[in-house]
Amino acid sequence: MSKRFLPPEWYPQSAVILTWPHRGMHWDPIWNQIQSTFVALAAAIAPTTHVLINCQDDEAGREVHQLLVAQRVPETQFTILLIPSNDIWARDHGPITLLSQEKHMPRILDFEFNAWGQKYPFELDDLVPLRLKQKGAFGLTPLERVDLVLEGGSIEVDGHGTLMTTEHCLLCPNRNPHLTQAKIVERLKHALGVQHVLWLKHGQLAGDDTDGHIDTLARFCDEQSICYVTCDDSEDEHYADLKAMEAELQAFRDVAGKPYRLVPLPWPKAKYSQLDGRRLPATYANFLITNDRVIMPTYRDPADEKALAVLQTCFPDHTIVPVDAIAVIENYGSLHCVTMQVPAGIVARQGV
Repeated sequence: MSKRFLPPEWYPQSAVILTWPHRGMHWDPIWNQIQSTFVALAAAIAPTTHVLINCQDDEAGREVHQLLVAQRVPETQFTILLIPSNDIWARDHGPITLLSQEKHMPRILDFEFNAWGQKYPFELDDLVPLRLKQKGAFGLTPLERVDLVLEGGSIEVDGHGTLMTTEHCLLCPNRNPHLTQAKIVERLKHALGVQHVLWLKHGQLAGDDTDGHIDTLARFCDEQSICYVTCDDSEDEHYADLKAMEAELQAFRDVAGKPYRLVPLPWPKAKYSQLDGRRLPATYANFLITNDRVIMPTYRDPADEKALAVLQTCFPDHTIVPVDAIAVIENYGSLHCVTMQVPAGIVARQGV
């Protein structure tokens, strides 16, 4: 058995990382909206989990501090670090944290990040895990650079040896063109300590520029359950592909050969950009699990309440906290995409 262990998201957490938006980028046309969304997101996380915030510079850090205090977020519940970035997608440029079996030291994995195949600038984002380490955010936990392009939003684990991902993403030639599927599986098993990899061939949302991240489609809720997006509108462009994805999920088995309990999530009406009219990837699968809470994206849609009820059945011991994600999907991600959890056992604030 591998001594490495990638904890599922429902494991106890010491912090959640946010990379705050900054001016002079594509968020400027909706600046007030995205700022308000990030304040609401931080306020939703902070009651039970520390928020570790990357800010572009001193001025931005002071502004964020004022916004959070004005929202009555306790200053003991957030830490601001001055770490410049290209964009806000902490799930993908942030670190992936391993715990350890047999009392070995946990470690921070720093995978290569190339902005989903060099679609956008990424040089600052790729340095975020290293700079977090240099700032003392992880205490004595070692950081290990991994020679593999991999984003946190592209993988899901059940905590019992199985990793779920999509072929659209991990086999896309814009990431690791020199590696075959078998070699990628070998790298994942070695780096993350998993035993079994499940691949979805179907499922990709209009407007998604990640090449099909799993966290927009299907999520482990516990070691035996997967919730996933469904489309009940036969006229929608997603209908046939998501039906095919559902059939694939029904065929999935865990390391013991058992099927998963499948929980369908509702489908919001099509959402379109207020800036260019493009269809946006609105998905209820892009929720964040924290200590005692699930932060759920909402889209000002009749299906919001149904999605909340479904997630409550998946997480009966958590409080489901809705946060409006309309501004975030304007640039093709949602709440899970802008967050990265740090599990308990990692000193997330020492030296800050």
